[in-house]
Amino acid sequence: MCGIAGFWNTKNAPGEIRAIIEAMVAPLRHRGPDADGHWTDSQSGLAFGHRRLSILDLSERGAQPMESASGRTVITYNGEIYNHRELRKDMSDHSFRGTSDTETLVEAIERWGVEGTLSRANGMFAFAAWDRSERVLTLARDRLGIKPLYYGRHDGCLFFSSELKAIRAVSKRGTNAGLGIPLTIDRGAVSLLMKHGYIPSPHTIFNGILKLPAGAILQLTELSLDRDLTPHHYWSLQKIAIQSTASRSQIVPDEEVVEQLDSLLTDSIRLRTLADVPLGAFLSGGLDSSLVAATLQKYSPSPIATFTIGFQQQEFDESVDARRFASHLGTDHHELLVTDADARDVIPTLPTHYDEPFADSSQIPTLLISEFARRHVKVSLSGDGGDELFGGYRRYQFVDSLWHRFRQIPDRLRHLLAPTARCMSYLLPRRLRNKALVAAELLPASSGRELYARHFGHWRRPNELVLHGDCPNVFLDQTDRWELDDGLLEEMMLVDGVTYLADDILVKLDRASMAVGLEARVPLLDHRLVEFAWQLPRSQRWRNGETKWLLRQLVQRHIPKEWLEQPKRGFGVPLAEWLRGPLRDWADHLLAPGRLEGEGFFETRIVQRAWQEHVSGKAEWHYLLWDVLMFQAWLEEWEQSA
Repeated sequence: MCGIAGFWNTKNAPGEIRAIIEAMVAPLRHRGPDADGHWTDSQSGLAFGHRRLSILDLSERGAQPMESASGRTVITYNGEIYNHRELRKDMSDHSFRGTSDTETLVEAIERWGVEGTLSRANGMFAFAAWDRSERVLTLARDRLGIKPLYYGRHDGCLFFSSELKAIRAVSKRGTNAGLGIPLTIDRGAVSLLMKHGYIPSPHTIFNGILKLPAGAILQLTELSLDRDLTPHHYWSLQKIAIQSTASRSQIVPDEEVVEQLDSLLTDSIRLRTLADVPLGAFLSGGLDSSLVAATLQKYSPSPIATFTIGFQQQEFDESVDARRFASHLGTDHHELLVTDADARDVIPTLPTHYDEPFADSSQIPTLLISEFARRHVKVSLSGDGGDELFGGYRRYQFVDSLWHRFRQIPDRLRHLLAPTARCMSYLLPRRLRNKALVAAELLPASSGRELYARHFGHWRRPNELVLHGDCPNVFLDQTDRWELDDGLLEEMMLVDGVTYLADDILVKLDRASMAVGLEARVPLLDHRLVEFAWQLPRSQRWRNGETKWLLRQLVQRHIPKEWLEQPKRGFGVPLAEWLRGPLRDWADHLLAPGRLEGEGFFETRIVQRAWQEHVSGKAEWHYLLWDVLMFQAWLEEWEQSA
């Protein structure tokens, strides 16, 4: 994987173009520490930049930006095309210069066009491609959004990058103000952060800067530089879900569907072992990472490297399970015991690594395990995606069951009970108080989909918390858009796949791994597996109270069933305890009333009440406070960089 950046601006003088693209690429060095490259076309005002993390074809023949053999197509690209060798077979009449997937991609685009290539490609990627003949610029992102791509436009200039750092570098506040991009904080995005713990696509923390959605392309010509930019989808998880649930007919027998899953996963992992550098796998002790590691080891001629971190607190520590699984599988296991101090030392670096405020606290262990794995390998496989595809979250069953109960209560009565529960909550002990407040928010839901949207929220009323921050309406709020024939359980999985997976889970994995120059690959998110999973009936996802029933049948071929029956743990940290103890001074500094008043983003009274109730032990508000703290820490870094 790598870092890319570029711009198209007909107003810059030829001498300025090179300096601007160099300034954009410089902050992306962590994504590609091995080399950098630039390509400019002074006639058109176009510039591509690239930072390289060498994985395939380590020679100069794999360097980027890269031109096709004819010179017609130019590309700057981040990611991996796992089936690029198969694509080369379909272009057997072409004489390739090297063995990189970049060369495969640029020649494929020239032969089949962008969409023809994307329909054939299996991988994770974000790229920009320039057609010199047609004078068309294309931005594209992989189907699930594993690799990031930001873009924006200012004063007739189109710019893009893998991370916001590159755009910041050439803004009015940057080291090179050549593009003069004005960056102002989007208060609506701050509200989204408070509501979700992340900023959903296409929004970003800055006005006028957007994320290219997963599975989308954006094409433009010089004439369209001043017009509205509208991406379109070449692949859509929403369409896959709608078509699959509407067309299910005969249920495939259990034994046959397990074999199908095994075959698809094996091939996905086979493709993802393509590398000219050392490769390993994360192993948490959970179902998904264990299945990935087991399948990888089964087809490896030698012990694979696996990586686990452990914590001192037993409720957060999966290292014992991971060690047992690794021993059973015969992997070359590496384990790091992380102290509280180790984990807390990471926190000041988070605003820099995550580029825009991001408040999933599992970002801390994800960064730590990436850092640990990078000491040994350059590529690591991850088990992310299994919960969203195969129904692993307990909240799916909880909300489904809760909605069944709510439907027995007349709507009018539920609306009356909600304010009563809110008022009564302040008279109850802490444990019951939190439950009463949650009930007050959930009771007015008019549908199961609305109930899930309410249940999944962090701050329930972000518009009251964020000053002048009207919360935009995003996919999670548009409950009519995720209606499916098969019912609420699948609808919850769909909305998680479109939002939570793309904008939280995969953002966390990309930023943490790329911060240390590690390529993380996600075999469970092979698009063929995704499409297969959406063909499954409910009974092959959930059965007899078990989540991820189908995955369990497969992993039991490798690991004893009883080992898989321990309660599911999140990849978390003891945040509530830390905020009352060793992180208290840091949080006090960021949440100081005078500071909040001066910055003017939050209603100080609401933040301070939550902070004081948490510190005193009266309530557990650590997840809500983490949203605010991550914004405050990011804001401090943003202001200091001015």
